[in-house]
Amino acid sequence: MPAPRGPFTAALVACLADGSGAAHLVEAARRAVAATDDVVRDEDVQLGLFVLYELHHGGVAGVDDDREWDVDLLGARAVLEEAFEAALRERVTVPARPEPTAEGVAAALAELTHEDGPPRLAAFVARKATLDQVRELLVQRSIYTLKEADPHSWGIPRLSGRAKAALVEIQSDEYGAGRPQRMHSAIFARTVRAAGLDDAYGAYLDDVPAVTLASTNTMTMFGLHRRLRGAVVGHLAAFEMTSSIPNRFYGDGFRRLGFDEDATWYFDEHVEADAVHEQIAARDLAGGLVEGDPATLDDVLFGAAACLAVDGWAGEHLLEAWTAGHSSLRERTR
Repeated sequence: MPAPRGPFTAALVACLADGSGAAHLVEAARRAVAATDDVVRDEDVQLGLFVLYELHHGGVAGVDDDREWDVDLLGARAVLEEAFEAALRERVTVPARPEPTAEGVAAALAELTHEDGPPRLAAFVARKATLDQVRELLVQRSIYTLKEADPHSWGIPRLSGRAKAALVEIQSDEYGAGRPQRMHSAIFARTVRAAGLDDAYGAYLDDVPAVTLASTNTMTMFGLHRRLRGAVVGHLAAFEMTSSIPNRFYGDGFRRLGFDEDATWYFDEHVEADAVHEQIAARDLAGGLVEGDPATLDDVLFGAAACLAVDGWAGEHLLEAWTAGHSSLRERTR
């Protein structure tokens, strides 16, 4: 159970810890939303969403599994989600609509995800990051990557035909193609251990800021709602299309600092795998979905743009902290 970060998470943690009723949490969620001018970076809101989402994933230690479908917890989650989704739709710039064909969608996503030169965070890690800073990078990334692929997998039963087959193909690789030791989350755990860190899922939840939680919460929100199936597909497409080059730079940075091939396996694996995945994700997954269901086009574009925006905000947080000479982790943990 994480440490609370405000009135809402204090009430949520207490409710989950003692098994008491949650009717009061709906109003508490409304107050939390009303009290902030930035739900994306609000510690109370984002931690609250993260904990509520974990009830649908691996669960929270000491909390009865039946709480996953507690109507009051779902009501509180809906209040936070509504505000979070509204903030993303207001702030994220969505590209112009292409023709609703596989080639049109793939071309639009390629243009959206194209960058001139390596991403700034990846380039910094490759050339300048210290050992302490790359350890912080692993701490920040552990919140999602130790359960890598799970939020996007919610999309599988929501799709059909070409798009479903493409998503399953991508996810099969993410889960090691049936070999648990090759699951990307397991390979990442090896890197975490090589850096002398704890590879237990959630070990560093109290250490990471709201903007890091927002990155994971974005994909989970998209995956959990059938009406947002276009957004989770667009998110995954952008995620895969912007993975190969940064991971090459991350691997170079870790090698520069003396990490061996076992420790850099995670990054090297993504250089190769995601170069293939990006083609499948753009044409067969995103393009296939839109060709079969043109009404999803706007949300495919929104999901892709939201992926780039929120992950960009999280990356900028690290860079700003490091270039200013201090930790990217929460102040209470320094």
